[in-house]
Amino acid sequence: MDTTTPASPPAHPWVHPELAGVLAGLPARPENPYADIAGVRAGFAALMAPRMAAPDPRVTVRRTSFRGPDGNTVDVQVLRPAGTRGVLPGVLYLHGGGFAYGELAGPSPMARDACAAAGAVVVNVHYRLAPEHRYPAGVEDCYAALEWMAATAGDLGLDAARIAVTGASAGGCLSAALCLMARDRQGPPIVFQGLLIPCLDDRGRTASMRRITDPRYTNGAGMRHTWDTYLGPDRGPDVPAYAAPARATDLGGLPPAYVLTCGLDPLRDEGLDYARRLVEADVPVELRDVPGAWHLFEAYAPESEPARRTTAHWLGALRTALEAAPDPVQPGGPSAAVRVSAVPGGGGK
Repeated sequence: MDTTTPASPPAHPWVHPELAGVLAGLPARPENPYADIAGVRAGFAALMAPRMAAPDPRVTVRRTSFRGPDGNTVDVQVLRPAGTRGVLPGVLYLHGGGFAYGELAGPSPMARDACAAAGAVVVNVHYRLAPEHRYPAGVEDCYAALEWMAATAGDLGLDAARIAVTGASAGGCLSAALCLMARDRQGPPIVFQGLLIPCLDDRGRTASMRRITDPRYTNGAGMRHTWDTYLGPDRGPDVPAYAAPARATDLGGLPPAYVLTCGLDPLRDEGLDYARRLVEADVPVELRDVPGAWHLFEAYAPESEPARRTTAHWLGALRTALEAAPDPVQPGGPSAAVRVSAVPGGGGK
């Protein structure tokens, strides 16, 4: 991965003051990072290495696997809060990484945080990655993991009636897709979907996709290459909703959602639009926007005030959802509500 190219960023309307110094030190990324997929994977592992070095005393981890939908082996890591016994809620955590990278040797910081903060058994899935395995391999692995969680709930020590799905970026796309699949296939019930800076629409037609062009972080051009890597550059116009959930025409009957967006993220507008459409379909939604922050900014500035507040907020929403454990929303059920919050210039809640 090229990390030496000087950046020549366009002017920004506003960058969070605590993130400006970090952003100033970021080099430009290649327009198509997937041209060197090995370099992308190595670069991400290096970025995350400082946060992966020490064991996390908050959680215990065991590794196992199950047979996937194509006879493949799907590896998973099962996290449990240290010192706990009995039945706990479950979280299916789907890592991000443009459908092509993001797999780490151990559980990601987000998976560990979810386990400790929500008091839940977290299953971290190593789904098949593009471009070696394009859609639908990865999402079908994730759906198989959901079914496996429900079928082995007793052995895992989790409550099959209290399973949430969550993930960031590509993981947010996969989480949204799983909710559609579980509804349509009458699969295991999902009580909550945490869609963190999700990529949802392969068509690239929003204003934020056109507006965000800074080469130092994920921009509109990079997202177009992401979709090409996942779906293939020669895909036709009839992309299924399980690949790009924004294409779904019916969002009714889906579980309550938490949607996180960032002001300098090309995915911001499609996340906002998906949240709006969920509300219109009578799905309860909590929406949080972080102005002045770019896609996956927390990975670059994990100790910054915006990152700490953002992480605490979505973990609180996850914990609350699992504690309440409502029945999955059904069409014609209770009216949806939307809560909207933002991290202002001072990093407030």
